[in-house]
Amino acid sequence: MPHSRREFLGTLALAGAGAGARKRAPNVVLMLIDDYGWADTAFNGSQLYETPHLDGLARSGMVFTNGYSASPVCSPTRSAILTGKYPARLHITAHLQGASNRYHYSKVLPPNARLELPLEEVTIAEVLRRAGYRTACIGKWHLGKQGFLPADQGFDVAYGGDEAGSTNSFFYPKWKQKIPLEGKAGDYLTDRLTDLATDFIETSKDRPFFLYLPHFAVHTPIEGKPEKVAKYNAKADVANPQNYGEYAAMVESMDESVGRVMKALQSAGVEDNTLVLFASDNGGVASREWKNRPVTSNAPLRSGKGHLYEGGIRVPTIVRWPGVTKPGSRSDEVVVAYDFAPTIAEVAGVERGQLPAMDGRSFAGVLRGAKKLSREYNYWHYPHYSPQLGRPSAAIRRGDDKLILFFEDNRVELYNLKEDLGEKKDLAAAQPAKAADLKRRLEKWLAETGAQIPQPNPNYDAARELELGAPSGPATAK
Repeated sequence: MPHSRREFLGTLALAGAGAGARKRAPNVVLMLIDDYGWADTAFNGSQLYETPHLDGLARSGMVFTNGYSASPVCSPTRSAILTGKYPARLHITAHLQGASNRYHYSKVLPPNARLELPLEEVTIAEVLRRAGYRTACIGKWHLGKQGFLPADQGFDVAYGGDEAGSTNSFFYPKWKQKIPLEGKAGDYLTDRLTDLATDFIETSKDRPFFLYLPHFAVHTPIEGKPEKVAKYNAKADVANPQNYGEYAAMVESMDESVGRVMKALQSAGVEDNTLVLFASDNGGVASREWKNRPVTSNAPLRSGKGHLYEGGIRVPTIVRWPGVTKPGSRSDEVVVAYDFAPTIAEVAGVERGQLPAMDGRSFAGVLRGAKKLSREYNYWHYPHYSPQLGRPSAAIRRGDDKLILFFEDNRVELYNLKEDLGEKKDLAAAQPAKAADLKRRLEKWLAETGAQIPQPNPNYDAARELELGAPSGPATAK
């Protein structure tokens, strides 16, 4: 196997040289939504949010009930999607603006994570481009500044993506203060990105293409179209924890984008030869970080963004592969964002031996209904304090058992997700042997991946910790 990035890309170019003689490879569309919770979909039971196009995608494809992000925050998941690697191995474990240690008096000092996706990492966009695909990244990047942008990582077409993790407004021209994207007065950002995505589909229909559409929605600022906000304010029920009309309006606009992308594929005559993958980068925001109110509720899942409880990492995941996935099917296989790259590569016909090293595994066989994903353990690593009051931690899942290790005090919590999806009953004390075994395996994985571990803070001061804004006290269910 080639060792350097240059050698790898050269080898892959030779491997793809005869691609034109083969049957045209499937197109790939990957729609990634920002901060979109597992419970924010109608097909998962939401009583407020209207997602008819997303529900239609679920009916025409396969829903992964155990679909996960690679992290409870955005940048690490995005790095995992593009490279197929654990964020722990990449040392991209925090959102970029939170990558350096900000908590001078906290119990532990979080590590300084990387501020960009290194250029030596080979992305799935580079893999596909060398295999003859036209590639586009339209939307949020959040993996580096100038020199580390989509154009430097394998994308032929790139709009709207730089180091920004959010926009200051979803309406033009205000979004220009943070996002390098043109529009016209009154344009809504979700719609503008969709315009560019549908244009890319139309202009690329005569060759295989890879469209990566990472929306800024439904991340803060929570800002919907006025007519939609009024509609949901009238519909919202305060007895339902999902009761924020402004957020519901953003969800509807995002759902309309899904519908428009699907219609564009149909109009271009490529719908039946396109793999569509839909996911979120982490769970919904259940904390009071926006206008001192929860943005959404992930119930029955515990907590939300910034936590390694299920509400922070279990996300809506749908794959539609016409002629392959059974319409309306559901899979309980555990798939994580770092599995996307090897899966897309297999669907595109790139042989595993032609891929760079990846931690993820292809679940193309699951999509075909032929086999299960033979992986015993799944891992997460978030060694930081989050603005949502999450604690530095790591987690492991084996079967239905899930253990979370908290770095501040080496404490563990153990849950059985089949019997306790809401993670309300900690079994660590009742099942010490199982907890100890999972903790050992998690610590072994942390060592093997070179994961950065928080260190004790010699200046820890409980009183000043709260004064300067560092999270304090035990994590609580939302």
